[in-house]
Amino acid sequence: MDQRVVSADFSQHTPMMAQYLRLKADHPDTLLFYRMGDFYELFWGDAEKAARLLDITLTQRGQSAGQPVVMCGVPFHAVDTYLGRLIKLGESVAICEQVGEVGASKGPVERKVMRVVTPGTLTDSELLNDRSESLLLSVHAGARNFVGLAWLSVTGADLHLAECPSDALEAWIGRIAPSEVLYSAEVTPAFENRLKAARGATSPFTLSIRPAWQFDGALGERKLSEQLASASLAAWNAEGLANAHAAASALLGYAEHTQGRALTHLQRLVVERDGELIELPPTTRRNLELVQTLRGEDSPTMFSLLDTCMTGMGSRLLKRWLLAPRRDRSEAQARLEAIAALQATPAGSTALPWRTLREQLKHTSDVERIAARIALRQVRPRELVALRLALAKTGQLAPGLPAFASLLARICSDFAAPPGCAEALVSAIKPDPSALVRDGGVIATGHDADLDELRAISDNCDDFLLKLEVEERERTGISNLRVQFNRVHGFYIEVTQSMLAKVPDNYRRRQTLKNAERFITPELKAFEDKALSAQDRALAREKFLYEQLLDELQAHVPALTRLASALATLDALCTLAERAHTLNWRAPSFVAHPCIEITGGRHPVVEARLAEKSAGNFIANDTKMGPQQRMQVITGPNMGGKSTYMRQVAIIVLLASIGSHVPATACRLGPIDAIHTRIGAADDLANAQSTFMLEMTEAAQILHGASAQSLVLMDEIGRGTSTFDGLALAAGIAAQLHDRTKAFTLFATHYFELTEFPATHHAAVNMHVSATESGRDIVFLHEMQPGPASKSYGIQVARLAGMPAAVVNHARQALEALEAQQTQTRAQVDLFAPPPAVEAPAISAVESALAALDPDAMSPREALEALYSLKRLNA
Repeated sequence: MDQRVVSADFSQHTPMMAQYLRLKADHPDTLLFYRMGDFYELFWGDAEKAARLLDITLTQRGQSAGQPVVMCGVPFHAVDTYLGRLIKLGESVAICEQVGEVGASKGPVERKVMRVVTPGTLTDSELLNDRSESLLLSVHAGARNFVGLAWLSVTGADLHLAECPSDALEAWIGRIAPSEVLYSAEVTPAFENRLKAARGATSPFTLSIRPAWQFDGALGERKLSEQLASASLAAWNAEGLANAHAAASALLGYAEHTQGRALTHLQRLVVERDGELIELPPTTRRNLELVQTLRGEDSPTMFSLLDTCMTGMGSRLLKRWLLAPRRDRSEAQARLEAIAALQATPAGSTALPWRTLREQLKHTSDVERIAARIALRQVRPRELVALRLALAKTGQLAPGLPAFASLLARICSDFAAPPGCAEALVSAIKPDPSALVRDGGVIATGHDADLDELRAISDNCDDFLLKLEVEERERTGISNLRVQFNRVHGFYIEVTQSMLAKVPDNYRRRQTLKNAERFITPELKAFEDKALSAQDRALAREKFLYEQLLDELQAHVPALTRLASALATLDALCTLAERAHTLNWRAPSFVAHPCIEITGGRHPVVEARLAEKSAGNFIANDTKMGPQQRMQVITGPNMGGKSTYMRQVAIIVLLASIGSHVPATACRLGPIDAIHTRIGAADDLANAQSTFMLEMTEAAQILHGASAQSLVLMDEIGRGTSTFDGLALAAGIAAQLHDRTKAFTLFATHYFELTEFPATHHAAVNMHVSATESGRDIVFLHEMQPGPASKSYGIQVARLAGMPAAVVNHARQALEALEAQQTQTRAQVDLFAPPPAVEAPAISAVESALAALDPDAMSPREALEALYSLKRLNA
């Protein structure tokens, strides 16, 4: 039954269902997991939806308000499995727990929604990938065609703000790669459609609509100041960003709503502005296969090759570096200096610092996420044990850090463990606690005398009964007296009928049997009261002490967050040092003048795959580009390595820009502001774009967005249409990139006519990937050489692909005929001549008069008179 048809008059329902419906009314668009004993139950519309999504049984039990109660449920001990499946499907779940004591009052036990689990606000370790983040993004369509952005990871410590032009929104969303996006209920349909289109173009995310009043700039600025405990946002250069503040208002409100508390661990504000990062559009990340292959797999990618981090927080930081390189080279240079220090063998030692530090970092727990879960009071006992072990490791790491690199010195200064934190954890938590506090066995023995006494009662119950039985036999002389227990009558002393005369006066009859009597004594009654409640009281005491420990740990969260950042940075730097050593990479150098100079460059992923398959060595190639050589027109056969060469140049530029060593013998790099790519042929049926339309759209975006400091990869542009159309467009695009954009461009093509381009364009050169023929066979040499290729070898490649011999022979004969015909009839057409100047249209009298007006300087009367004057001129 749909939730909406259930009676809104709660008084008509049973008390249990009335309680459920009140809670459900506060979360109408969220599945409500309603705790009942050992299960989380769902009812009516939620039950029908969950049964369909999770493939679980839908049942009916009783009636409420005259309607059958439709329900389904999942066991509480397996709830994480079901939550994970629902989150992957883009659903959100409100977790409703029993917070009252059973029998404490009339009616159902008190329940409360403790938190809401959504795709962008995950905190449970079972639902999160250790090596990637779940990000929540809020967007606000503001004034002046600008959009405010605010995003965070609930398990991280950073809050990000940005403002961008409306037409750059999709690119920002693609770079942030959120799991969930919040937007106002009052946005225009066009804006909403753009968000949905961005969801299709990048990694999938959930769209969540929020009330418009939550996007309030003044409220957001106040919330940010409160979050950072500051009177203003000036210290973070975050003032005057009204659109971003409005987005932050909704973001923080939603995050606090889902977690049921303030996010006190968010302590750093990062403002990102256009022009600070090297632009990596979604097409570039896809075509370079940075984090996903073109088939959508996680490996082999650039990140999977790069990521050998010892910790999850190191992996997440390294991915952020890879996807958000900065134009300013200071951070990259600091990382290169740190890597050099980690690779230098200290005097009197044979061990490389990075190797020793990586060994010490191994099995270090995720301090970043543990600190966040402490702040959210969601941390589990075993995570606190892992935190204690991590704190012990920090003392071992600091002495191994080379002191002469400034970045390593900053890391070392944050390695100090919070005073008293480790001691509190050792004192309070068992070395091997239960997984959950509700199971007991978490608080260490000796930490609390009352808990130790309660445990002793429960654990030593049998010893007490045996001891009491011996004492009572000696005192009464009843040799067959027994002290026993059952669930119905509790503890008792049993005496046979023949020995009743010896029963002392302090025995009180509890039960009469056929051949015996059962008694209770004041001492045994007192023990019974204590023993029967000891386990429950011990569990309640443990929960109280655990909450008390969490209270104590709140003061340590800021220091733990700084420590986590230091550990993650050290892990990422040691990983880059290890990769450079293992893969034979070299340090790049940065220069102020525009250039891309690479000696012996290699594609790291392709090289690694060749090594895995023992398929030979990768053929290295040089690249030299500068003010006098900004474009390479690259020709050669399919499978010859054109695309690999182009991608490797882009990857080397990217790796250098994040401060990593690069797969090359040497590399010098000038300023870079973007890496644009147009590679491959595909269509976008979901958005009604054909292969050629998508190709032209991506090319147009590059031409509009690239600059003289951009690296542009153009692979086989113009292939999606007729030969003449494609050739003409390719020629026009090449001329635009060379003459006006002046970007560093690698322009691969099969149009041999374009090899004439460098003859009339001074900054362009011809390059080709070499191949050689042996009879009708072809051997690919994968070596870049100056000059144009002599032919495309397409028919030989088709034969290698297994094309039937008859087809290959037919194609060869047709090719020979076409080439002969073209030789006889070729017309001399200058593809690269600029188009003839178009004569500007004459300016009318009305247009001249209109251009002369200054509306800001006119009074209302003058404006009206000007309007009449224009009307007369147009008559």
